[in-house]
Amino acid sequence: MVPDDIKRLRDELSLSLGELADAVGTDVRTVLAWESGDLFPTKRHSVRLVALREAGPQPKPKKKPRGKGPEPLADPRLWAVVRKLVAHPDFLDRAEQLGVEYEDPAS
Repeated sequence: MVPDDIKRLRDELSLSLGELADAVGTDVRTVLAWESGDLFPTKRHSVRLVALREAGPQPKPKKKPRGKGPEPLADPRLWAVVRKLVAHPDFLDRAEQLGVEYEDPAS
């Protein structure tokens, strides 16, 4: 695909640079380089671009509305504890000991 083809595809599908980059598995800088002619898509990316064109415009998923439900990182109590953890190494040691009793949600 040549730069104009990629721009036209993005217009046809009403995709932002980021959305097209996500759809083909690359980053925005690479898509910009394709559109400017500084780079050309690899075969793998070209196949994905052609598949997108064949699939045609797709409904975009609705974004999760902000402000619904608690935002854990917005809790000022959390940041007060984080500041203490950074400032006091002994507090971090004690928090690690306490944390042994709690299940890690990432596991």
